[in-house]
Amino acid sequence: MQYIINWLLITVAVFVSAELIPGVMVKNFFTAFVVAVVMGVINTFIKPILLVLTLPINVFTLGIFTLVINAGLVMLVAYFVEGFSVRGFWQALLFSIILSLVNSVLHYIGRD
Repeated sequence: MQYIINWLLITVAVFVSAELIPGVMVKNFFTAFVVAVVMGVINTFIKPILLVLTLPINVFTLGIFTLVINAGLVMLVAYFVEGFSVRGFWQALLFSIILSLVNSVLHYIGRD
């Protein structure tokens, strides 16, 4: 049951983040759910590989390059999911930051 609640919280975070950022569009709530699932799969399998491959530049930039990786992964999700679009890199970067913040707030509220 906890997994379902987490997926729903992430879906709400995707939907709210898309509403806050001009240039990011989510067609409906089901599309936000698909985005949450695809982002979960990509973050599970592709992101660790990218983090290992970019370890030297991540160390050099004190981890800031991870934001660039996150933005690229958001753009990758937008490429694969119909009904989810991101206008450009800066919108993807802002979306990943806002998504992280909204997700943290929702999980903090939901844990009580």
